[in-house]
Formats: sequence, structure tokens, C-alpha cells
Amino acid sequence: MMDDLDLGFDEQGRGDKGKHRRGLRKSSGRSGGRGKTALALVLAFLLLGGIGGGAYYGFDRIQNYLVTPDYDGTGTEEVTVEIKQGALLADMAVALHDAGVVKSTKAFIEAAEENSRSRNIQPGTYTLRLQMSGENALAAMLDPKNRVVNGVTIPEGRTAKQVYKLLSDHTEIPVEEFEAAAKDPLELGVPDWWFKREDGRKVDKSIEGFLYPDTYEIPPKADAEAILKLMVDNFLTVTGEMKFADVVQTERQGISPYEALIVASLAQAEAGNKKDLGKVARVAYNRVYKGNFPCGCLEMDVTVNYYLERTGQETKTSGQMTQSDLDNPKNPYNRKLRGMVPTPINNPGRDAMQGAMDPPQGDWLFFVAIDKEGNSAFAETYEQHLRNEAKAREAGII
Repeated sequence: MMDDLDLGFDEQGRGDKGKHRRGLRKSSGRSGGRGKTALALVLAFLLLGGIGGGAYYGFDRIQNYLVTPDYDGTGTEEVTVEIKQGALLADMAVALHDAGVVKSTKAFIEAAEENSRSRNIQPGTYTLRLQMSGENALAAMLDPKNRVVNGVTIPEGRTAKQVYKLLSDHTEIPVEEFEAAAKDPLELGVPDWWFKREDGRKVDKSIEGFLYPDTYEIPPKADAEAILKLMVDNFLTVTGEMKFADVVQTERQGISPYEALIVASLAQAEAGNKKDLGKVARVAYNRVYKGNFPCGCLEMDVTVNYYLERTGQETKTSGQMTQSDLDNPKNPYNRKLRGMVPTPINNPGRDAMQGAMDPPQGDWLFFVAIDKEGNSAFAETYEQHLRNEAKAREAGII
């Protein structure tokens, strides 16, 4: 063995024996033996000497491609995980992996794909455990007792002030903290482009209109800012699904999405039922933008009440309002003020926004509730409107 190895390094002074051996190599075609021996030594080192280091690490990496990394069992200590509104299975898997619940996103996704009930997973906060198998994590999320129920419902048409009160009552976070958090809507996630107007009016960047009415699961330990961000994010999701801004910019020439949102809030406040939302929106557009309403103003009492609430005063019924209430020069929401009011006057729901985005065609300029079911009669002329008011009086509505 040593002689063979020596030949590879020193062939000088070996006599006939050395020459004979060199000749045998040539005749048998083994001139590449030196390279093969070196390769064999390298492979041997990797397989024997290196198995506990880099080679094993590489093997483990390869194995991960072939076998889904997963924990065994039901996990260890408790942890809460939030599943956001609109999350897909892949989003859920990332949330679980980042929280240390599952070993890999693949483990959860594979378990979910094998269980049709995975489509029933709702957004919200779940109490799970660290280091759960994908299958056990899925089973825990499908078990209602693991979902943290801390829901609060925000009805359609509530003003920001009313929303803060509802949230405060539910969370015990002071109203003042919600008011402070709401001062900068951009910080809460409202894109700056929303605050654009086509009518040349200065924009008051208010959170009003962007606190989408819905039932919310409040995450544990969430502060006022986090809760309002959740509502704004929901608004952006819903309006994005509706293509609200795109449709308004295409179909409502000369009207910005923000102005359409204002109209949606007016319809939400004025319409007595869902089917009249679009018609009320059309009245608002006709009065302010069409140029065939004498004052070019809204003349809606709901804007007066919004100003009264906003300035800490008691709201009033239409019959209680004085002339100074109706036409207060200091009130930027004055019902006699020409043009559209500065901001939305509440937080409208999807149906109201749909009505403002795509209102029915009509030249109506007036409407009045005519029965106790909230149905309204619409009119193109003031004479028609007076006849509708007479019907409302007969029904005891006004």
C-alpha cells in the first residue's frame, strides 16, 4: 500500500521495479487514478468524518423539502393569535407560524386543505398553544370555545362621537383616548388621496365616515388606536371590494369619492329604509351639483343636528329647530350653505355607500316620509312635494 502511494509522489531512483509499475498503469488505462483517489478521500471524509457537521446540516435541509416540518401533539403553553378580517388560509398559516404555534406554514395549510371545515374559520382572536401540530392547531381553531369572544356591534349611521361611547362602554377605555387617537386619520390608515374634493372646498381631515359599522372582535389588550385602525382597515377592505372609489370617479363626473362618502352619510341619516337610500343620495346630488335647486344647498336638518352634537349641544327634532338653528352663519354644516358640507355626518354602511356610488336615475329634489314604515315619497317639483307632505300629515307622520 505504501509503495503504491509513494509512486504517486516520487518516481525518481526506483529502478526497473518502478518503471515496470508505471508501464502497467499505462497499459491498463489507469492514468487518472490520482484524481479518483483524491475524490474517494474527499467523499470518505464527507461521509465519515463530516457526517456530524455540514453534511448532516445539508441532509437535514434536503429532508425538509421531502417531509413537512411539524410538531407532535397538542402543544405547550397558551398563546393568543389574531386572525384578521379577510385572511386567507395562507395568511392564517403565517400568523400561526410567527406566533410559534406551528412549526411551518405548510403543516397548517396541508391540514386545512384536508378538512373542508377549515373554510368556517372566522376572523378574531384565538387561544391556542405553542408548538402544536398543524392538525391540532386547525382542530383548536374550529372549536368555538377557543375563540375569544369580545365582540361589539357598531350600528350603521352612528357618528364618531357615538362610536367612541359604544367602544368605551365595551372596553372601559376612556372616550378621551378614542378622541385623541382619531385626531389624525392618516395615522389610523386612511390614505391621503381620500381627502380630495372636486368642488374646490377646503378639506377637513376628519375620521368621520371611515369607522365602518360592523361587529368587531376586540383583541385582548388593544388600545384605542388599535381599535380605530381595525375599523378603518375594514372600511378600506369593504370599499375596495365594492370598487367604490373607482366607480365614483368613472360614473359621477366632477364628484370625488370623498364627496360621495359624504352623500352616503346623508342618505344613511335621512332614508327611512334600505330601498330609499339610493333615491335620497340622488336628491343630494341633484340639489348640490345639478344647478336646478334654487339655493344650491342641501337643506337637510340632519346636518344641523350633526353640528349641534359636534359642538356639545342637544340635538333636536325638525319641529324643535328654530330659525337660528336652521340658518346659523357660524355653522359650517348650515342647511342653507351653498354646496356640499365639509365632512360626512356619520359612518355609513355598505348599502348607503352602494346607493351613493350608483344611485337610480331621477330628477327628484324633494322627499318626505309618508308612513310609519319609513317609506318616503319623492318629488321633482315643490308643488308635488306639498301634496306628499299632505299625505304625511294625514298619516300622522308630520
